[in-house]
Amino acid sequence: MNKQDRYLWEIAEQQHGQRIDQVLATLSGLTRARVQQLLSEGNIWKEGAQGTILKRSLKVAVGDVYHMLIPQAQPLRLEPECIDLDILFEDEHLIVVNKPAGMVVHPSHGHDSGTLVHALLYHCETLPGINGVERPGIVHRLDKDTSGSLVVAKTETAHLGLSKLFAHHDLRREYIAWCRGSPCWAKKRIALPIGRHPHHRQKMAVNPHGKMAVTDARLEKRYHQNFCRIRLTLHTGRTHQIRVHLSYEQVPVLADPVYGRKFNPSKQVPEPAYTRLKQLNRQALHAEVLAFKHPVTGEPILCRAPLPDELQKLDIALRALS
Repeated sequence: MNKQDRYLWEIAEQQHGQRIDQVLATLSGLTRARVQQLLSEGNIWKEGAQGTILKRSLKVAVGDVYHMLIPQAQPLRLEPECIDLDILFEDEHLIVVNKPAGMVVHPSHGHDSGTLVHALLYHCETLPGINGVERPGIVHRLDKDTSGSLVVAKTETAHLGLSKLFAHHDLRREYIAWCRGSPCWAKKRIALPIGRHPHHRQKMAVNPHGKMAVTDARLEKRYHQNFCRIRLTLHTGRTHQIRVHLSYEQVPVLADPVYGRKFNPSKQVPEPAYTRLKQLNRQALHAEVLAFKHPVTGEPILCRAPLPDELQKLDIALRALS
């Protein structure tokens, strides 16, 4: 989507009576929050009534015509940083990187340098604006201490297309987790709602009032009754989804400081597994596979992020327990 283009939509019969923010989010591929922002700024108007601020709760009617203007993005004042990127795929529209553990995706309080955003600003000449601010086109995230495949849009068109893919869950995302314990199942679909923890607001939890989250889990390896490796396929993208679901299933991700409970391996765990477990300073979760249809060219894209050294060595050490 070009940042300065104006868009026009006519309300169809099946959209009659729905909220304007919901309808225009679906039609444009923008987030509902972004549409609400544009409404409050007067950048969405009904034909013949420009200058009237529309309420987000307005119900649209069949035949209504609405205009949307995407204003010029405001620059984000960040200095590009020369940080090496492990690039799995790149063309003029998008880039897929193998994010290392320890790297934060976006700048935030306490993380004002060394992020993936800083690296992308150095690597890419142009990047699309999001929500009116010029910053790299991140359409999904990985936790700081999760490694693996992450796709970034380099153009507005790619950003719009990727956003739709993620919104419709029309792509394949496979993770590998090394876990404590061993499940009683070999394969399971975990379909449980996730929301804020009722007592710890910085945590997520299985919560009946949360949003439904669906994870397919397949046991790949039992190393010992105390450890296993699980392959996971995401069908939704809730915050901390895999970590919350596996903790609920009583097979928490190794070295997860939030959902894994404090764990010190017993001296009864033989070497070299004992040393590798003691040295593990990141959660043992890796986003290995990212597969999708290119939002511009239509070609199938399959990216497989190689395991980082510490997870390779952990896997080898745990295999010795079998």
